[in-house]
Amino acid sequence: MQLSQIIIAIDTEIARLQEARALLASQSSAPVRKPRAIEKSNKSADPKARKTRNLTPEGRKRIAEAVRRRWERQKSAAR
Repeated sequence: MQLSQIIIAIDTEIARLQEARALLASQSSAPVRKPRAIEKSNKSADPKARKTRNLTPEGRKRIAEAVRRRWERQKSAAR
């Protein structure tokens, strides 16, 4: 198959798919939804939707101690 024939076949398929999409869009009564990834990115722009997470001083201390213990275990295992 030559390159020009492939291009013609692709163009024909594109035209067929565009017609099918137009037909489906005209028959559809429900609005076309945005993909979820786009909806999520729009929600993150809303400052009211964001919630900050705050650690208490006790929580920070527990995490710091756990990290120190983990580092000690890793250092002792490496020796």
